[in-house]
Amino acid sequence: MDGFFRRAAQNESLTSLELPRLGCLLRFGSDAMLSANCGSVARAMLAALLFNAYLGGLLSSAHGAQNINPPASAPQFTQTSASAWINSKPLTLQDLRGKVVLLDFWTFDCWNCYRSFPWLKSLEARFQGQALQVIGVHTPEFEHEKIKANVVSKVKEFGLRHPVMIDNDFAYWNAMGNRYWPAYYLLDKQGRIRAAFFGETHVGDERAAAVDTAIERLLAEER
Repeated sequence: MDGFFRRAAQNESLTSLELPRLGCLLRFGSDAMLSANCGSVARAMLAALLFNAYLGGLLSSAHGAQNINPPASAPQFTQTSASAWINSKPLTLQDLRGKVVLLDFWTFDCWNCYRSFPWLKSLEARFQGQALQVIGVHTPEFEHEKIKANVVSKVKEFGLRHPVMIDNDFAYWNAMGNRYWPAYYLLDKQGRIRAAFFGETHVGDERAAAVDTAIERLLAEER
């Protein structure tokens, strides 16, 4: 069984990094809930429900955009070394001025993250040729997810061709005030944070439609 589910089921303490994962796994159709271990994760399900309630229903209401009003300027990318970037040289927000940017916070062992990649790649294909740039931010949960070779291998396995910044020290995660895997932030053409979305996303679902609408709106804006 997944380690943090086991600790929740046994009434052991969860780490500060595991609490966001409990939130993003609050999906009753999840494979984890349908497995042979479902009895032993009942406590973890309850913990997730209580955690979601504690957050005031943030995740359950996140199908639509969490609009940022007034818009806040996005922090500069915190990783400037070439070794911290995959599929790209180190980028700055200045490099992306005039483009709508979708920031994707993920980590490769988070199944909610990688099950969202078919949707994300379809979104990139749909907006190809327009002023949209996806930037992945790989912020690890476990030690083996900090090893660059592992991240590079997973980027290839998942077929990701957009730039990915390796955020091993959580510097950009913290700069953005992020708490969830996966999390998606939309920046406008001036580099301002305009909307945020949280959780596993699939082609045709409500959250995917909300992201599309938000991107189209931002693309239509003047610089």
